Amino acid sequence: MTEPITYAGAGVDTEAGDKAVELMKSAVARTHGPEVLGGVGAFAGLFDASALKAYDRPLLASSTDGVGTKIVIARALDVHHTIGQDLVAMVVDDIVVCGAKPLVMTDYIACGKVVPERIADIVRGIAEGCEIAGVALVGGETAEHPGVMDEDDYDVAGAAVGVVEAADVLGAERVRTGDVVVAMASSGLHSNGYSLVRRVVSHAGWQLETHLDDLGRTVGEELLEPTRIYSQLCVSLAASVPGLRAFSHVTGGGLAANVARVLPQGLAANVARDAWDLPAVFSVVQAAGNVPWNDLESTLNMGVGMVAVVAPEDAEALMAASRVAGVDAWVLGDITEDDGRIASPDTIRGAKGVDGGAVHLSGAYRA
Repeated sequence: MTEPITYAGAGVDTEAGDKAVELMKSAVARTHGPEVLGGVGAFAGLFDASALKAYDRPLLASSTDGVGTKIVIARALDVHHTIGQDLVAMVVDDIVVCGAKPLVMTDYIACGKVVPERIADIVRGIAEGCEIAGVALVGGETAEHPGVMDEDDYDVAGAAVGVVEAADVLGAERVRTGDVVVAMASSGLHSNGYSLVRRVVSHAGWQLETHLDDLGRTVGEELLEPTRIYSQLCVSLAASVPGLRAFSHVTGGGLAANVARVLPQGLAANVARDAWDLPAVFSVVQAAGNVPWNDLESTLNMGVGMVAVVAPEDAEALMAASRVAGVDAWVLGDITEDDGRIASPDTIRGAKGVDGGAVHLSGAYRA
């Protein structure tokens, strides 16, 4: 008689999945306010949207994202509790760009084998990120994919929904000549460009345990630095700074391409590269890989994680509020009429399908 084939024998351990849920439940529950109905384990997360009745015309804003190949670093170091904050940041900080307040988030984890403690670490990190962002983690899914993914492989994705009053939507249509472009500091590499960074690390012969004096810590510690979450700060600024025009979340494509997406055609942001001191990790990556500067800045955030465009009379107040919240901020440049100069590595027009304005980069970075 042939041995019976079972689901566990095929590589899927439902008991391990149940154990992971038990380990993560308390962390998820901490993100729930009175608006969340029910607990962990329901087929759908329920969120009381009664507050939306106070809006004249509520618009729902949604976003979905992952964290890219930064996961390779987490797996190599067997450190899984920080990648969740990266995921939350990449999702909710896209939502706040239009002025929306994030409300709820869900996550999805695909893995080759469910290791309950590892899955719980990932979800605890997501929950901690949701607490920072002020968003409820109302659901998620863990899927075991034996034969498709190696046992230690996993990937994460997330989605969130927020709300904004239609009359308060931020964006390109609000931007005017004379407006000020303000940078809000990143916490490091954040969660994009890791294919380039990992290639540089390999080329340099560094191990993740290698200590670099220029960084003041190991390569692995630097690469796993969690992405800064700006959502609560940005929501507060949108409510308190009357001259706020637009935000831009600086992720894939770099500073110029992302700022161009929130400018109208006919206007340009003039950004001075010497307006700030370049954080060490960016100059270290550039030097170790002899990476062309234009390639570096079109891939990485260069120390600027979020950008605000604001009326000149409100720029100081915005920067002061950001600093009070623990996020350094400074003037990057200003908004002028687009002079029509030819697109080049120093002049970007629109990006990611958006026929937006232009960004002119000038000068050299201060390392």
